Amino acid sequence: MAEFSVVEMAMRQIDRGAEALKLSENQIRLLKCSKRILRTTFPVEMDDGTIRLFTGFRCQYSDIRGPTKGGVRYHPNVSEEEVIALAAWMTWKCALVDLPYGGAKGGVICDPLKLSERELEHITRRFTAEIMPILGPDKDIPAPDVFTTSKTMAWMMDTFSMFAGYTEPAVVTGKPEVLGGSKGRKEATGRGVAIITREFYRAQGKKLDGCTVIIQGFGNVGSHAALFLSLMGAKIIAVSDQNTGLIDKNGLNIQELMNCTDRNRCLEPYIGATHTKPDDIFDVKADILIPAALENQIRKDNADSFQVGAIVEGANGPVTPDADEILEQKGIHVIPDILANAGGVIVSHYEWAQALSGLYWEETEVNEKLEKKLVSSFNEVWRRSQNLKIPLRTAAYVVAIARILEVYKYRGIFP
Repeated sequence: MAEFSVVEMAMRQIDRGAEALKLSENQIRLLKCSKRILRTTFPVEMDDGTIRLFTGFRCQYSDIRGPTKGGVRYHPNVSEEEVIALAAWMTWKCALVDLPYGGAKGGVICDPLKLSERELEHITRRFTAEIMPILGPDKDIPAPDVFTTSKTMAWMMDTFSMFAGYTEPAVVTGKPEVLGGSKGRKEATGRGVAIITREFYRAQGKKLDGCTVIIQGFGNVGSHAALFLSLMGAKIIAVSDQNTGLIDKNGLNIQELMNCTDRNRCLEPYIGATHTKPDDIFDVKADILIPAALENQIRKDNADSFQVGAIVEGANGPVTPDADEILEQKGIHVIPDILANAGGVIVSHYEWAQALSGLYWEETEVNEKLEKKLVSSFNEVWRRSQNLKIPLRTAAYVVAIARILEVYKYRGIFP
């Protein structure tokens, strides 16, 4: 059992940033206030003719910097608390990398691995219809997340467009390219994790060549982080999904693993490495660990056992506050989620801007813009960390919170 709820984790992280900035109680109240949460329960006719009820949520945490932005996930453990915390993290993430967005998050309680494509489409279209009043390219813009894809976003876009009476490609991001999706969007989060990892090493005068990496979670983010890190010279020695761990101290063939998951939706059939339980990869000694699965994976009860030099958060909220303190004492650097996995929302912003303008960029241009934005954001966090002698997570919150409060300074409190 986790020692913190995800909302408590998010609030604790705000507290550390607020302490470093010496904020007033009024300022802290503003930061901890979630603007809106929509909860809906809706019926769907299943393939066998039965009617099932599904529950979904959409939280818009803050729109002080612009329309809210954030993913939609399908998972059995989706909850109201989870989407509030994820929307809060999205708020700080957008502020940290200086995008004109607030943070949002959504989800539906379901197990997509046990649903047909037709059932997933019906769930998506009905959920979109339920949250229509708060959606829009100038209100709230969803994107893919855990167990949702570009096809999910196509269904959401089409449903919104049918109700609106016109085609609106800017209402979601992460769409297929043929519908106005940006080139490079699918790979963006994983690419960003690799870029931030490289910059962390570069800031210390080191290179990634030969560094050993463990990746927990081999979905879109974890697999692309593995691919780009391997292209940068790192060696991926262990990976896992929800059912299987794979270990090869000589280095795994990432393209073969990606082909396996494309065919089978899991790692289990892969025969080119030692199979273990998923959590067994945490026992492997390596230079870098990338948790790219779900929240609350590195906790007080297991943090002391890790044998890594740095943790780069590909997932949102994988390290609890108590674990942060243990890792800090052990000298293990943690590159926080709001920086490490910001590549996805950065390219989502580019996709939104392209959809609004009707002008589209080549993949090289998208990737160049992404790299420039991430390198600049990392350097700002690194400078704050070094100058104030604070952990990278706290430094990231200092930058993000300062930007949000600067907007409040000029906009004020209505009325």
